Amino acid sequence: MMTPKSLLRHKRCVSNLEDFGPGSQFHRVLWDHAENEVGGSIKLKADDKIKRVVLCTGKVYYDLLDERDKRKQDDTYLLRVEQLYPFPAQAIAKEMKRFKNVEQIVWCQEEPRNMGSWSYIHEPLEELFTEINLPVKRPVYAGRKASAATATGLASKHAAEQEALVDQALTI
Repeated sequence: MMTPKSLLRHKRCVSNLEDFGPGSQFHRVLWDHAENEVGGSIKLKADDKIKRVVLCTGKVYYDLLDERDKRKQDDTYLLRVEQLYPFPAQAIAKEMKRFKNVEQIVWCQEEPRNMGSWSYIHEPLEELFTEINLPVKRPVYAGRKASAATATGLASKHAAEQEALVDQALTI
């Protein structure tokens, strides 16, 4: 198990003991269970009323979750991709097939565009969405611009970029 220090005490970053016990298994994709989240304040609309699906991996999920709840966006579904390679096509397809009326699919990442998962994952996602006949075939990128450096070096600029990428993922 690995996690950044910021999630060690995050009130919504918790698991039940049963998630690690006998009979449990690794999930390549973690579905959105907003109404069951500790501290959650919204109940998601029915699958056919979901308009936006945001796929992500890593700790950006918790920023998206908190902001979505603050905005009360009950038609936005957050889907966490926990395994990037080999590409979990079946697991993603199983979740995405539920959203027959989706209007926007977003891939959100904290890393700059030329780093992180986007450069690898956007083509398999596009192929999968075409294969399962979703109304949206191409995911949209939400994240930092391409950069030679992995971080800005200024905490204030990093915070502003983080806020902007979360806003972008929820409003594109």
